[in-house]
Amino acid sequence: MTDTQVQTSSAPETSTRTGADASSAPVRRPRRADWRKRGEIALLSGPALLVFVGFVIFPVLMAAFYGFFKWNGFGWPTEFVGIDNYVLMLQDQTFRDAVAHNFAIVVLSLVMQGPIAILFALLLNQKIRGRSVIRVLIFAPYVIAEVVVGTGWSLMLQDAGALNSLLEKVGLGFLQSSWIADPAIAMWSLMIIITWKYIGFAVILMLAGMQSIPEELYEAAAIDGAGFWKTQWSITLPLLGPTIRIWAFLSIIGSLQLFDLVNIIWGQYIAATAGTSTMATYMYQNGHLAGNYGFGNAVAVMLFVISLVVALLYQRFVLRRDTEGALTGDSGKARKR
Repeated sequence: MTDTQVQTSSAPETSTRTGADASSAPVRRPRRADWRKRGEIALLSGPALLVFVGFVIFPVLMAAFYGFFKWNGFGWPTEFVGIDNYVLMLQDQTFRDAVAHNFAIVVLSLVMQGPIAILFALLLNQKIRGRSVIRVLIFAPYVIAEVVVGTGWSLMLQDAGALNSLLEKVGLGFLQSSWIADPAIAMWSLMIIITWKYIGFAVILMLAGMQSIPEELYEAAAIDGAGFWKTQWSITLPLLGPTIRIWAFLSIIGSLQLFDLVNIIWGQYIAATAGTSTMATYMYQNGHLAGNYGFGNAVAVMLFVISLVVALLYQRFVLRRDTEGALTGDSGKARKR
């Protein structure tokens, strides 16, 4: 074999190695594309981030700052008291009662509204006459202002109100009671009002979750001979789980921050004696009405911390699989590993 043939036969081999080396070399993404993508993200999320910082983060930080002062709300606070506001708050039995009332409202809201909302949603998910009218009637209380709802119910539930008058006229006068003032009944009166007011929102959520369930599953269950309630128990409730958990989260946070209905119906000072006071009404009474805005800010910070802890725990132990199931791409694979 001549030198020319040797050189010719080795040329393809060299070119093959060169191509392999070139294919194994890392491909660098242009930095210009990265900066452009970051710029688009900053441009689109920047305004929302500024609004969030300005109206959420900054007020929380300022409330935490004012909570260390005895301040009447005018001028710059100068009388530093440290953690005295928090110590006084935690030592106050009225505040501890308000916290207990909040958590009682949380539990009762979930127990009372959840089953009723699911039953109403099951009814409205069927093809019945007047379904649209029933939906409107159920959802109507939710869109009514809390001031109107509170004023109307307070007038009906007074000792000389419409409810006691109706009971007397129909011969059930022995059932008359102080629906607002009696501590043994006031909490249940509040829960009936809350259920009436917010059940429409829960029904709409449950109904939307039911309508997203594939119809083929119900057809397969019918072929297998499953009855109505067996189908709902085996198909509807499991697939409605994410919707129920989201509604429960919203209900918990709303119950912890309840203020308007209690303040309107029970007024400024009756809520504590009637057993319906909440952390928000306690903050309003002992902060704004008492002119002690430093103490009021401390209560607001405590309310924020309690709500945040409950939300984080709920997300960690209840919503975790829902949020993990929503992840896609590399982040979802990394979380699963």
